[in-house]
Amino acid sequence: MPGRSWEEVVGDVWPMVHAERAALIHDLEGLDGRQWEEPSLCAGWTVHDVVAHLTDTARTTRLGFLAGLARAGFDFDRQNARGVARERGASPAEALERLRRVATRTSTPPAPLDSRLVEEIVHGEDIRRPLGLARSYPAEAVVRSLRLQARTPASFGGAKELVSRVRLTAADGEVSIGEGPEVRGPVLSLLLAVSRRRVALDDLDGPGVTVLAAAL
Repeated sequence: MPGRSWEEVVGDVWPMVHAERAALIHDLEGLDGRQWEEPSLCAGWTVHDVVAHLTDTARTTRLGFLAGLARAGFDFDRQNARGVARERGASPAEALERLRRVATRTSTPPAPLDSRLVEEIVHGEDIRRPLGLARSYPAEAVVRSLRLQARTPASFGGAKELVSRVRLTAADGEVSIGEGPEVRGPVLSLLLAVSRRRVALDDLDGPGVTVLAAAL
């Protein structure tokens, strides 16, 4: 973000991250045991697993991330699986309490700070959409998340290469990113689509949707 100091960026991001954590905790408080075991949008993970992952990443420091990655043989999937197992707890109630305890933390893995917004919003939808829950996310948080994904390589979970093939245009904001045939729709759905959540394709239209779907 040109022209902004590190202190300004830090002060800007964390209140939004903390607000998303608080909103998710509020939604989770209303779930029953069956809903905690519903499959999320993350392949192979239940709602319970995604909550554990969010707790794990909220606890993670830069040095802790690197140490954990080394212990996992530099396998990101193995590292994530270990984090989920560590933070799942014996029950949904315990998992929720663990998330409450980390909700205001400001530790982060070695990644751009806006990645914390991506984490909270995308995984928030991984949980909410299968359960039929909805949240009206702050527009700035979603747009910043989309912009970060658009400049992050796929090897780091982003969509830089994909955005070189399609143009993403928000129907609910002044955002247009990328080159190629247009994909148009709600900015939240654009974010989910470039984060490889195919369910969001149903919300999008335009000549670039076919290209986007093939890439996913």
